[in-house]
Amino acid sequence: MKPFIKGSYSDEDVIFLLQDISGYVDEIATPEREVLIQSGVHYSEMLPVEYQPTEEYVALFKETLKDSASRIALSTAVVAEQIILEKRKNHQDDLDETLRDLVLVSLARAGTPIGVLIKRYLKQVYQVDIPHYSISIIRGRGIDEVALDYIYQQSESADIQFIDGWTGKGAITKELTEACDEYNKERRLKYPLSPTLAVLADTGYCTTLYGTREDFLIPSACLNSTVSGLVSRTVLNDRYIKPGEVHGAKYYKEFEAMDLSNVYIDTVMSAYDKHKEQIAREVKETLAVWNPDEVPSWAGMAAIEQIKEDFGYDSIHFIKPGVGETTRVLLRRVPEKLLINPEKTNDLRHILMLAKELHVPIEEYTKMPYSCCGLIRQKVGEKEI
Repeated sequence: MKPFIKGSYSDEDVIFLLQDISGYVDEIATPEREVLIQSGVHYSEMLPVEYQPTEEYVALFKETLKDSASRIALSTAVVAEQIILEKRKNHQDDLDETLRDLVLVSLARAGTPIGVLIKRYLKQVYQVDIPHYSISIIRGRGIDEVALDYIYQQSESADIQFIDGWTGKGAITKELTEACDEYNKERRLKYPLSPTLAVLADTGYCTTLYGTREDFLIPSACLNSTVSGLVSRTVLNDRYIKPGEVHGAKYYKEFEAMDLSNVYIDTVMSAYDKHKEQIAREVKETLAVWNPDEVPSWAGMAAIEQIKEDFGYDSIHFIKPGVGETTRVLLRRVPEKLLINPEKTNDLRHILMLAKELHVPIEEYTKMPYSCCGLIRQKVGEKEI
């Protein structure tokens, strides 16, 4: 197996189970990439040009991070404790055994900083060093089974918990469910893979492990590689990646001077240290009313179907809900317009700043649980998978 990519995080925080294809794959400008996607080329076969934020935008990120760090710390603590409670069911409520077998697996790349935060929290609160890997999952192509095989080679008794940043309309949730079913069928595992995704914010109402369901600004959604270990989104292209190899990614060495990946982690953990007692009380209160057996309502998907009808879209694939996904539309795709829910009081300054910079029109829309939603311009019909 080729060497794994080395991101800007410490190996103690995360191991990227991705091969470095920096010297092979070219970035494609957004308009050209959009045409290729809509003509049938899978998004995972190419990389977008990484958005290089302005000084004003970076300043806004830092201000937002400062303002929301304690909120991120609380959501991290809540979802981390939910993970422990959920996994204890597999171990007859034995905490020591649960922690011994637990392995955190973040979905690259939005899940990676959240996985690092959860690992740091568990180390601080439980004095354990839980293994944490970041692997690729691609909509329409599935999860990286070679990477999963590697994890089980390191620990046959691994009890894996998948982690992502947030849920949008639930596409990755569905992809993960199918991937886990397939992987479990083909292998006999001590602890079968669970498709229950742990996220910081479940804005799509499609999982039971979440720090919050509020669609607030998670600062790591503001930036791309410079808050995700300087690693690109993942690539699966048979020109670079052969059978039996892990998926690929690019390391952005040229962005090292502007990297904020570890600043993000350290700022949130410092906020946790500062508000530890208060966070512990709020976690206890939240867990007291948390229902791990809840059946998710998928309210987000219902709203997406309504938006599809209201705006005459051919497919829901052109509708990207929530702060995180709307940011991605502005940074990676060709937006038609943004929908802003005026009933939500969330800070959308970075969204509005990008929209102004890119001359994207904004429309108020209240029939959704999200703060905002990005609509991608339809050009050549629905071909994206």
